[in-house]
Amino acid sequence: MSKKIGFIKEFREFAVKGNMIDLAVGVIIGGAFSKIIDSLVRDVLMPVINFILGGDVDFSNKLLVLRAPEGYTGPQTQEALSAAGAVVLYWGSFVTVFINFVLLAFVVFIMVKMINRMRDSLHREQEVVTVAPAPTPEDIQLLREIRDALKQQQK
Repeated sequence: MSKKIGFIKEFREFAVKGNMIDLAVGVIIGGAFSKIIDSLVRDVLMPVINFILGGDVDFSNKLLVLRAPEGYTGPQTQEALSAAGAVVLYWGSFVTVFINFVLLAFVVFIMVKMINRMRDSLHREQEVVTVAPAPTPEDIQLLREIRDALKQQQK
């Protein structure tokens, strides 16, 4: 029984550590951020690409049938082909996910770049505050020694 309690206590300490909580928050925010990027690609970029190309370009429905079932005459859609048991290469879905990844990587890069810039400016401000005074020039140091020697002679 004591081993069970020790195991539970050890797990609780592990799960409640700050790093573990930070990681969990990062994963949750990353999932939400991924949905934002998906929407950006699907709802903003793809319509612009469609407008530029002057047609209906929807990568998510692009596919290549590698092997269709014998005698299949149904629609050439992802759902219908999958239900019929066809072997299909969904390259359009891959292109969409790849665009999402590139955008996500770009946005994360910009965020890290901004954070590093803010961190560098903060360090520069701290360096200005904590800069040690310049060493005393040699001639002033010599004058101080002469002054101290004259004071010693007067005593």
